[in-house]
Amino acid sequence: MSTRREPTARQLRLATELRRLRDAAGLTAREAATLLGVSNVQISQIEAGLSGVSEQRLRRLASHYACTDDEFIDALVAMATDRTRGWWEEYRGLLPTPFLDLAELEQSAAFLRDVAILFVPGRLQTADYARAVFSSRLPGLTDDEIEVRVRHRMQRQERTVPHEVVIHEAALRIRVSNRATSKAQLARLLEFSEADHIVLRVVPFELDDFAGASSTMTYAGGPLPKLDTVVRDAPHGSVFIDSEAQLNTYRTSFRRVEAASFDADRSREFICKLAQEL
Repeated sequence: MSTRREPTARQLRLATELRRLRDAAGLTAREAATLLGVSNVQISQIEAGLSGVSEQRLRRLASHYACTDDEFIDALVAMATDRTRGWWEEYRGLLPTPFLDLAELEQSAAFLRDVAILFVPGRLQTADYARAVFSSRLPGLTDDEIEVRVRHRMQRQERTVPHEVVIHEAALRIRVSNRATSKAQLARLLEFSEADHIVLRVVPFELDDFAGASSTMTYAGGPLPKLDTVVRDAPHGSVFIDSEAQLNTYRTSFRRVEAASFDADRSREFICKLAQEL
């Protein structure tokens, strides 16, 4: 199997999980290679995401590692054998890889959860709002580069998946562009709040118990909880987090933020009021 130059986040996650299984079994890479009948280099490449692994070899590895979680193994096999070419591939070479990885992650997610403090989440942004965000955060981008990013962001919105969103009042009030852009963005949020797959909540300035739970994030549910992923946004892309300890921390953080927010109906009323003030 040919060696990859730039593995995707999904391929790296598979590699990470296989390495975790080997570590849990107390085996070295050399010992795993011997059991599988391959070279140590091949194991290293598989665990670095630089080389794929067939279903047969993956199941043999899981057996050697004494992994008896059939549901987890099946999920890893699905990750290893998926050859789907997603819509995001048309942006390869045009956008940094993390943009494509985020789109792929969202495409396969069982659910999404967002906490937004300063900006409206990307999947809920209007094109003008997204354009203003990219322009302000990356002032060196050309108009063409910005438009590619905006088009990619709008395409991400086309897939409907159960989505819980908690937005702080600060993100609703900050004008990333002008009054018209802000008003249109609030109107768009009201549209999204009526969608069957979206639950939108607002944390107003006046509510207590928000300090310490103010971490902006996207939480993507995997086929199993242990395959969930947290995404932290950055100007040039995204950072993907998948250790169980960190996932537990972000699960707790989301529930704390959710508990400090208005319910969906009151949040909708709050956004309406802000829109009327503009």
